[in-house]
Amino acid sequence: MTVPLLATPDNPIPPGATLLSVRTADGLSLRVATWAPTARVVHGTVCLVQGRAEFIEKYFETVAELRGRGFHVVAFDWRGQGGSDRTVEDPHKGHVDDFAEYRLDLAAVEAQVLEGRMPRPFFGLAHSMGGAICLSAAREGWLPFDRLVALAPMVAICMIRWPKAAMRLAAALRLLGLGRRYVPGGSAVSIATKPFPNNRLTADPVRYARNAAAALAVGAGAIGDPTVGWLAAAFRAMRRFEDPRYALGIRLPVLVVAAGADPVCSTPAAERFAARLAAGRTITLRGARHEILMERDAIRAQFWAAFDAFVPGTAAPLPDTAPETEGEPRAAVA
Repeated sequence: MTVPLLATPDNPIPPGATLLSVRTADGLSLRVATWAPTARVVHGTVCLVQGRAEFIEKYFETVAELRGRGFHVVAFDWRGQGGSDRTVEDPHKGHVDDFAEYRLDLAAVEAQVLEGRMPRPFFGLAHSMGGAICLSAAREGWLPFDRLVALAPMVAICMIRWPKAAMRLAAALRLLGLGRRYVPGGSAVSIATKPFPNNRLTADPVRYARNAAAALAVGAGAIGDPTVGWLAAAFRAMRRFEDPRYALGIRLPVLVVAAGADPVCSTPAAERFAARLAAGRTITLRGARHEILMERDAIRAQFWAAFDAFVPGTAAPLPDTAPETEGEPRAAVA
């Protein structure tokens, strides 16, 4: 049974949601939600590609903004987080052995949701880990999007003081069979529920409180710290971005939006990577912490201006329909 979407007082479910369950090639069930646009002109479909430890409910505000711009919206939870299946017993652990597993998730969403259900063109709006996965997919030629917007992409991380030592430690612990344990010092507590002061995610206290309430509502859907295996896999995934030639092989139009005050992912690394893209552009939003879409209104306004300039689509008029009403999303199984 598909895990339902959960509302909180400050975070209502955007009306008209269709809840889907899609199955990956290795047998996992992923939670997916789709929405039709509220504008009268359709510009295609935007797929929201989450970062680590995120969940669909966190993006309800963004969903509404995209719908108002004339986009169909597809949002899904990666394996190991949100309302999707886990590969370890503890549901608070977001674990993969290799980032190649995420390819199976995106392939399932493409085949069972985007193709045949959603209008083209397809655009990706990817955050952090999702940005890293999409950039790799674009380089390897299997990304299903016509354009990609990568927010604070996980090209390199800066929250770990000695990343090379951490990389070697994670690899060693994994070889010792400890890959499914939390990273040293890690726990089941979601980063979204920690106190607002000195948080790494946003300077907006209202959106932070909203997301914390949503995280508490979804429970284990808002996972805790990563496993040793996930961290080792992340370091392997990021190493490819260090090759100056890697970005040159990405031909897809990409907009990299970096966070100027990001304490999680390295903004200089993202800027250097974006500068080498064959069809890439980059902007850095001063003062923004890691979660740009959860930031203060002034920062978000800058983001949306850049998005609107970069993401065009083929316009098609919407048929006349009755106004939407608030209510629970209807469920379907693909």
